[in-house]
Amino acid sequence: MPSFIALLMALAPSSSGSGGLISLLPIIAMVAIIYFLLIRPQQKEQKRHREMIESLSKGDEVITAGGLYGRIVALNEEKITLKVAENTRVVVERSKVARVKERGKEE
Repeated sequence: MPSFIALLMALAPSSSGSGGLISLLPIIAMVAIIYFLLIRPQQKEQKRHREMIESLSKGDEVITAGGLYGRIVALNEEKITLKVAENTRVVVERSKVARVKERGKEE
């Protein structure tokens, strides 16, 4: 009989407190993976877009988020005026500029 009790005591879960911390490790790892695969690249892209918007100048050829191609003829803090064709000007928000075309590069 005493060997049966010793066997039960050996099989009983230990009362150490490290089990809770180890069980949180996969959750912490998943949060870190999500941060480095999803959130961090998005933050870098937002920073790059913000810097591009701040560096816009008159004469730059840009493409808007709506797909309009044009040359900047006037700009202020919030809006830019694009010349999209002869005698055709369009006013758009600065933040809607998707990218700046490289000078001398045809698409």
